Amino acid sequence: MAGFDASTLSRRVLEGDRRALAQAITLIESSRAEDRRTAKLLLEELVPHSGKSFRLGISGVPGVGKSTFIESLGNYLIDAGHKVAVLAVDPSSAISGGSILGDKTRMERLSQRTEAFIRPSPAGETLGGVARRTRETMLLAEAAGFDIVLVETVGVGQSETTVSQMTDMFLLMLLPAGGDELQGIKRGIVELADMILVNKADGALALTAEKSVTDYRKALMFMHPHAADWEVPVQAFSALNGDQTASAWETVEKFRQSRMEKGLIEGNRASQAKNWMWNEIRNGLVERLRDQPEVAAQVAELEQAVTENRLSPTTAADELMDIFVGK
Repeated sequence: MAGFDASTLSRRVLEGDRRALAQAITLIESSRAEDRRTAKLLLEELVPHSGKSFRLGISGVPGVGKSTFIESLGNYLIDAGHKVAVLAVDPSSAISGGSILGDKTRMERLSQRTEAFIRPSPAGETLGGVARRTRETMLLAEAAGFDIVLVETVGVGQSETTVSQMTDMFLLMLLPAGGDELQGIKRGIVELADMILVNKADGALALTAEKSVTDYRKALMFMHPHAADWEVPVQAFSALNGDQTASAWETVEKFRQSRMEKGLIEGNRASQAKNWMWNEIRNGLVERLRDQPEVAAQVAELEQAVTENRLSPTTAADELMDIFVGK
């Protein structure tokens, strides 16, 4: 990121410079050693100015309509006086490593508004449906003055729960479904949801969606609640109906107000920050292990021994760790 030092970039981000915010995010997503050093300095300057937004995570299978919902919600919030940042994590190209879907093309109206900032980032090899640096990106957006941060994830998978560990509320979007499809929903991610929207509740699917709402409500009765003092609402939703956008946000506001009154948002964020630190330690240790020349020299040989079943993966891992710590 030639041309900007951390202090200059920090000042411009705090002034609400959207171009500077985009440059800052590119900097923190960089894996170059020089950029990582500058990124750390930038974060040290901006973190004290973050934390003033409401963070809403949004997940659901590809095709459920997350981007359409976010565009409708984003425009509604801006009309109500908010500044909205959308951190959209896209599937990664196996060839280039870049984003495949490009949410700016799917949120055309929202992307044209000066009170909105949309940042698509490739998920890369990160599990959990979010990019490695989504947390830092969120802090930068908050420092730039965006008071609502929407984190859209790749889609529902076995590890599609990380977003719930970095946001204040987790909204799960589901498609209208029959009995067999209902049984196929992943119990773990449903138990993490603070709110469920059954999308595409219009036209020929309107009645199916209403029935699905009833079925999901019944299913939730047999699941362990995410929060003992909050009954997870299940609502039918259609992005074609502006009144339903207002109703959905009203439910979000009820959750937000309830958590704030009980001091739970602040406590939850403190726990999330601690978990974030340990995740960074784990990721950092793996990167340093791979980069150590003595380890790199033995990796190919040990990998071959494991694939040929001459050595157990556990033994091979122990040998690499011993080399790393100098035993």
